[in-house]
Amino acid sequence: MVNETIKIRALNPSDKSELAKIANNKKVWDNLRDYIPYPYHEKDAEFFINKTKQENPKQSFGITSQDSLCGVIGLSIQKDVYRKSAEIGYWIGEPYWGKGIATKAVKLITKYGFNELDLHRIYAGVFAYNIASMKVLEKNEFEKEGIFKNAIFKNGKFHDEYRFYKLNPSSSV
Repeated sequence: MVNETIKIRALNPSDKSELAKIANNKKVWDNLRDYIPYPYHEKDAEFFINKTKQENPKQSFGITSQDSLCGVIGLSIQKDVYRKSAEIGYWIGEPYWGKGIATKAVKLITKYGFNELDLHRIYAGVFAYNIASMKVLEKNEFEKEGIFKNAIFKNGKFHDEYRFYKLNPSSSV
């Protein structure tokens, strides 16, 4: 059962230590793109938090459960002819895995993307071995769009990328 105290909110400078603590985990990093550093230090957290403050519109958020920071979620709005689409990305600190937090956070940011950012399409690329993330997306009615063979090179190996999408039900097609 999902705890209704799960929220997404702006990251604050006071989140620096906790963000560094939960992000500095190889099991978390194994499911993230390489531009996110590992090991993850407080200076990395400070840099990221400062970067989110410059976003207009707001696209990156902390995920909280019972007011404790437990992860990060964001939308990356695309450009040019893709400007009505965004890629969703998220991660949860290992102590919070398996509690329904990611499912609720994806629901919240999808609603935000469709209602506040006027997006038509939100999509996600998931590493083939990240079954938990695929389930999170499916629980939020994202549909599997395809498999990009050997599209990801992570930890010295090639992996397939599973692509999921959801369309805004109130957008005109």
